[in-house]
Formats: sequence, C-alpha cells, structure tokens
Amino acid sequence: MSVAGMRPVLSLCLNLALAWASASPQTTCRLRERFHLNGVYRKGDVVFGGLFEVHLLTVFPELSFTSKPEQPRCERVDVPGFQGVQTMVYAIEEINKNPDLLPNITLGFHLYDNCVKLGVAFRAATALVSGTEESFSDFGCTGPPPVLGIVGDPGSTHSIAISSVLGLFRVPMVSFFATCSCLSDRQQYPSFFRTIPSDAFQVRAMVQILEQYGWKWVGLLFSDDDYGVHAAQGFHREISRFGCVAFSEMLPYNNDRAEVKRIVGIIRSSTARVVVAFSTMAYLLPLIEEIVLQNLTERQWIASEAWATSTIFQARQLLPFLGGALGIAIRRGEIPGLQDFLLSIRPDFDPDNNIVNLFWEEMFSCRFKADSPGRVCTGQESVEGAKSAYSDVSALRDSYNVYKAVYALAHALHDLLQCTPGTGPFPGHSCAELHTLQPWQLVPYLQRVNFTTSFGDQVSFDENGDALAIYDVMNWQRAADGTITAVTVGVFDESAPPGQKLQLEEKNIFWNTESNKPPRSICSEPCPPGTRRAIRKGEPVCCFDCLPCADGEISNQTDSRECYKCPVDFWSNELRDHCVPKEIEFLSFQEPLGISLTTISVLGACICAVTLSVFARHRNTPVVKANNSELSFLLLLSLKLCFLCSLLFIGQPQRWTCQLRHAAFGISFALSISCILVKTIVVVMAFKAARPGGNTIKWFGMQQQRGTVLAFTIIQAVICVAWLTAASPVPYKNTRLQNSKIIYECAVGSIAGFSALLGYIGLLAAISLLLAFLARNLPDNFNEAKFITFSMLIFCAVWIAFVPAYVSSPGKYTVAVEIFAILASSFGLLGAIFAPKCFIILLHPEKNTKKALMGRDAPKQ
Repeated sequence: MSVAGMRPVLSLCLNLALAWASASPQTTCRLRERFHLNGVYRKGDVVFGGLFEVHLLTVFPELSFTSKPEQPRCERVDVPGFQGVQTMVYAIEEINKNPDLLPNITLGFHLYDNCVKLGVAFRAATALVSGTEESFSDFGCTGPPPVLGIVGDPGSTHSIAISSVLGLFRVPMVSFFATCSCLSDRQQYPSFFRTIPSDAFQVRAMVQILEQYGWKWVGLLFSDDDYGVHAAQGFHREISRFGCVAFSEMLPYNNDRAEVKRIVGIIRSSTARVVVAFSTMAYLLPLIEEIVLQNLTERQWIASEAWATSTIFQARQLLPFLGGALGIAIRRGEIPGLQDFLLSIRPDFDPDNNIVNLFWEEMFSCRFKADSPGRVCTGQESVEGAKSAYSDVSALRDSYNVYKAVYALAHALHDLLQCTPGTGPFPGHSCAELHTLQPWQLVPYLQRVNFTTSFGDQVSFDENGDALAIYDVMNWQRAADGTITAVTVGVFDESAPPGQKLQLEEKNIFWNTESNKPPRSICSEPCPPGTRRAIRKGEPVCCFDCLPCADGEISNQTDSRECYKCPVDFWSNELRDHCVPKEIEFLSFQEPLGISLTTISVLGACICAVTLSVFARHRNTPVVKANNSELSFLLLLSLKLCFLCSLLFIGQPQRWTCQLRHAAFGISFALSISCILVKTIVVVMAFKAARPGGNTIKWFGMQQQRGTVLAFTIIQAVICVAWLTAASPVPYKNTRLQNSKIIYECAVGSIAGFSALLGYIGLLAAISLLLAFLARNLPDNFNEAKFITFSMLIFCAVWIAFVPAYVSSPGKYTVAVEIFAILASSFGLLGAIFAPKCFIILLHPEKNTKKALMGRDAPKQ
C-alpha cells in the first residue's frame, strides 16, 4: 500500500484518541474522545493548519487514575501569539481574494493553541493531520487530507518532536519562530521549513557584535530546552575563535528559586560585564525578577531573538537593569491592511472557534458566561480604544514571518496546480491532482518556492529548508514615558560580503553607563606590542599575563600569542616591537682605540725612519759598522713594515685586507727575526774567528748573510702563499659571539696555515734567543748579543701572553690584542737593539770611536 493509501490508518496511529468502536467496525471508524483544544477554523477546498502560542501557561490536572482525567487548562493570553493567529487568518483571506494566486481555490484554516507545552502541541498536531470528524468511513482515500501543510510550531522543542513524527509522512511544516540549528538536518526533518533564520546565523551575528566592541569575556545563559541548548553549543564554537565564556549557566525549567539565586550570584561575582542570553521569555522571567530584587546593574545584556523585542521586559522599573541591551531580532516587515483587520475582530460563540473569545475575555477583563465571576462581556467592547500590543503593526516580526509562511505554502500549492503532465517531479514526470492531493506532494514545490512580498523581501529556502539569514539589531532605549523601547540600530545580513555583514548605527545606540560609551568586558588587558600572551594555568585562554619578548625577538601586534625571532642580521629594539639592523662592530679608525693604535703604529714607523736616517748619516762610524750596518738597515726596514702592517688590522674587513694583513704580518716579522738571527750568527762566528786558528767568519760573509735572510723569509712567503691558496682568510660576520651585534672579522680560513705562520716566526725567534743567550758572555766589544737576548725575551714574552689574551678577548678587542702584540714586539725589538746604539751616536759621540769600541781608552784601575 502506498503512503497515500495508508494515510487514514497512519493518522489514526498518530492520534491516540482514535479507536475502532462501532457496530460495523469493517466500514466505520469514530472518535473515542476529542482533545480539548483552543482553536479557530474555517472550511475550504484546501486547509492549512497552524500551531501558535496563544497562552503562556498550562495547568495540567492531577492524574490519580481513580477518575476520568480532566483536560489541561491554558491561562494568560500571549498577545503577540494571538496577533500571529490573526495574521494567518488575514493572509488566507487575502490569498482567497487574489485572482492571480490559487484562482478558483478557497483556502481554509484550522489553527490551534499549543499553550507553550509540548503535550498540548502534540495533541494539536495529531488533531490536524488526523482530522476532527466524529466518524470516518472513506477508505478509498478520496478527497483532500484534513490539512495540506502546517504553519508552526513556534517552539524549537515542539518542532523537533512534531517534525520527527510528521516527517515520516512528509507532512510539510513551515515554522515562523523555531530557530534551533538542529532542524536544518534534512535526514531527520525532511519536510521541515522555516521563514526565520537558523540559530547558527543568529550566533554569528551575536559574536560579530561582541567582536565589534572587543567584548572577549562574556557570560552565557540559556534555557533548558532545545532552543537554548543548541544555541549555547553553537555560541561556544563561534566565540572560541575570538573570546571566552566566563560562565555558562542553564536556566531551570521549573523556575527553581534557589537555582535562580545561585545563577544571579554567579553573574554578580563574575568579572564579565557582558551577558548573552539564549532563552524564551518563560525561562527568563524568574531571573529578571531576581536581578531586580538583588539590584544587579552595570551589565550589558545581549538578547537572542526570542526576547529581544519582548514587551514584557520593557517596563519602567527595568530600565536600570536592562536599558542599553543589544538584541538580535527577526527582520521587521510591513503587511498592508493588517491593522484594520486586527481592529475588526469580534467574538465568535462557536465552541470550536473559542480563541477569539478567550482573547476577548483576557483583554477586557470580562467573562462571556453569565455564571462566571467578574464582569460580563458584551462583545461590543472597543478593540481600537484598548491600548494593547495586539493592534501595533509598527514593528511586525513574528507576525510577518507567519505571513511569509502562509504565502510560501500558497505559492507552493499554486506551482503544484500549474504542473503540466510530463514535467512533474513525481514518477513518470507525473503531476498531482487536487482531488487526490497528499501533503507529501507539496514538499518538492515548497523546496523550490521563490517569491517577493509586498514589503520587498525575497522568500526562498535553501537545501536545508532555511530562510535567508537577515536580522535587525535592536537597542533598548529610554522612551519618552520612562519605559524601555526597542529601537532598530543596525542590520546583520549573512548574504553580504565579508566585513559588511554587520552594519551598526553607533551614534544611535544608547549605552546604560555614566559615560554613555560601550562598557569593557575582558579578563586581561591586551598585551601591547613587545610582549606575548602567557596563558594562566587552569584558566580560559582569555585570562593571561603579558611577558616581554626575549632579546632578539619581537611582537609588533597587540595580543600576540608568540614572539618572532628577528632575521640573522637584525636585532630587537628596546621596546621589542621592531627588528632593527644589528650594530656592526669592528675596530674603526674613528673610535678612540683605533685612533690610539693607529697613532702608535705610525709613531713606531716614524721612529724606525728616524733611526734609519740616524744610522744612514752615521753609517761610517764604528758603532754602525761594528753592528753589521747592512743587516741593521734591513732590520729597521722590516720593523717599519711591522709597524705599518698593523694598520691593515684596523677598519672594516675587506677581502684584500684580510688576505694581506696576515701575509704582511708574517713576512715582515719573518724578515725581522731572520735579520736578528743572522746578526746573532755573525756575532757568534766573529767571536770564534777572533780565537787562535778561527777562520769560520770567512765562510759566512755578506753574500751568505743576505742569502740566509732571503731564504728564511722565502720560507715564510711560501707558507703564506700555500695558506692563501688553500683557504685564504675572508671577511666574516660573526653573529654568535654577541647576539645583538654583528662583529666584522677576518676568518683565518685554514687554522693549519695560520698556525704554521705563527709557528715559523716562533721557531726563528726561539733559535735567535738560544744563540743570543749562548753568546751573552762574549767580550764587551761584541755585546750586541746581550741586546738581542733581551729583545728576544721581550718578543717571546709578548707572543706567549698574546695567545690567552687573543682567545679570551671579545669582538673587536681580539683584533686590538693582535695589533698590541705586533706593536709591543716591534717596539721591543726596536728599543732593545737600536736604542743603546742611538744613545751612543746621538748623546755620547765620544764613545763612537774605534778605541772606545775596542775598550782601549777605558780608564785604568
């Protein structure tokens, strides 16, 4: 049997009140009992059903099971809910008068009150899909169903429960107020549609408002129902990318006063100054009452669409507590002619049409039954004269969504009836027929519906049955009479480009603070640039400490989660918010140390030049001749080169200076030590030649002396060439020695080459020292060995002390130590060898004679 054929049987299963109970059970079914439901109806060719919240409270009888249970009783009329009922009635009448939409079809309606209780709502839903006929015997399933589609239910929990059952038979439901994001699941709710956006979009809108004002530390309240729980889950997901939830509390469903007091205490003790509330009015009322009792002010409230425009919370006495609240509201619309229709309402004494009478009694505080206590209603009371939100159409929101829902069903039915055989969505491209029409056949047309209201809003549904997401942003401001009024101050449009979804008129927003400025709600102050966030252990990520970035690291943004290392050639500035080029350090000619060493080097070279000129001028004197004048001139020239080569160590290293400085230093000192070594050899040989039978000096004449000096120097030159060829020194940026500086230095390249250069100089110096030491006791006329010994001691002492000083000196001072060693050893050689001779030549010329030199004019004892 098809779904259509099973409709009466399945609907009987849904309606628990139906049973087989007649004398002819094979041909007739009759109602065992009828639910007591408040409703309004009108017959038509096709009937639309509706579920509305007309009453706020439901009183259930006690179930003792000792007597027949009484029907539940609904109390306290919800004026906006009744306005929604009348809006649906008006929309259907308007459609019936429209010759272009559903021509020759009269729409009827059957609307019920759910009394904000799932039990009542489910009874109403089963009554809609099963029908209310006293008996039923048409098993051929001819004729239209009791209702073709249902507008409602407004509650998310109700819609979930009802759609879970009615969805099995693909009965279309178009809710105007159920926002739970869970209802977007097409697998569970295949025939559910809504003209209000899903909570997923509402949550995004709220989080964007929080982000706009930097409210990263917020409290969350939500009702103990599907609407509140799912919205809270979505809010937790969305806020995690921007801020944190300071506390999250569920409002009790049974209005437990102790629980409500506990929640208010949490709000008071929390440092969060912004409170987001996803709740219906019924859950929120006890909390607001407790807030007033405890005088809890200075909180910025963010209202969900369920209470953002509620008139219940807009009383004068609530201004200090709720004034300045921001809320997400359903898109406001306009319905031409609705107000006149609302004012034309009159009582109806049909017992199945009792909603109007119940509203009338509540509005005018009277009773239609004469035996009931209180004033008797005449039915002629003036609705227009009564100041009530019922006739206020200046900000239609819920009712506007009802209006769109009715028209969505009507347009879908119109498209269905316009189907041409062969183009339909059913098997064989067939179309539905009015006389055999079933609710499930309307679903594919409802999915594709697309029209524009008289107000200019487009109505369509996405693949999940959701409407286009667009909200008004409301601000609760002080009205002229001292009460609170909800004023539109912005709009959130999900279809807008990124960055333009939320548009606020900030100059029109009222803030309930002394400064009339947005409050601050953060757990920790933002970390300035130059610091990073350090999360406190065991606390939300919005609670943190600000730690300065380490040396060489920066953060150039507020609230940076980490510091970033500067590039190799850069270092952090003092504020740690920018990378600046590292200070370049090298021994410069402009700094005091460089100037001092340059001056000393030039001075040493000048002294060498002066000494050379003195020796050249007195080259024929015995002192100069006796000390091998040619080697002395060569030694002075090499010492001058030693002084000047130290200048290559000053200034920014270049490739050529790095290569030349060590080569010049090595060859100059090798030449100097070679000259001293040869002079020492000459002294020793001259002493041996002076002995009887000694003739060794003739084998070491000037040619041999020059050749020896040249040979010793060439060896050092070969070492330098080999070193420069294999791995020559190059300029090097040393960033490891001092992180904040770039030390320009010359990398020696080959350690072996550098060691060979120094080792060879040390070898020559050691040999010279040994020979000079052995010749120290020669006769006075050959006493130059003493001076050579002293000079070699100075030279060796300087270079032995150089090694630890060189290794331990940082940066440019390494170069300074090397220059100091060069200058000190050069001055040691110059002073020890040539100072005594210049002293005699310049100050005691009387001693610069052959007799004096040979010691013959020495005074006799």
